[in-house]
Amino acid sequence: MSVLEQLTTNEEGFLTNPQDWTPEIAVEIAKLEGIAEMSADHWKIIEFCRQAAKDSGAAPTLRQITKGAGFGTKELFALFPNGPAKKVAKIAGLGKPEGCV
Repeated sequence: MSVLEQLTTNEEGFLTNPQDWTPEIAVEIAKLEGIAEMSADHWKIIEFCRQAAKDSGAAPTLRQITKGAGFGTKELFALFPNGPAKKVAKIAGLGKPEGCV
């Protein structure tokens, strides 16, 4: 049984208990999301989002990530293809950001 099979997620694959999150779990979720290896830039964004969510109580939006983490939108799409805000939130163990479909 993989570590992910032991966690509770919602129908979209977001962790229902953010306290379950660990960096090891993030790596496994990233692989499921098509990110084979997490670079230093990936981790910088994940750490920013986890802190932003801790401060505000919600996963940051794409605009908040680009402004706060210091990455452009194109860079975010390159690091987290096909919906970076949603993908970052999932890998970071946060809920789905507001405005994401």
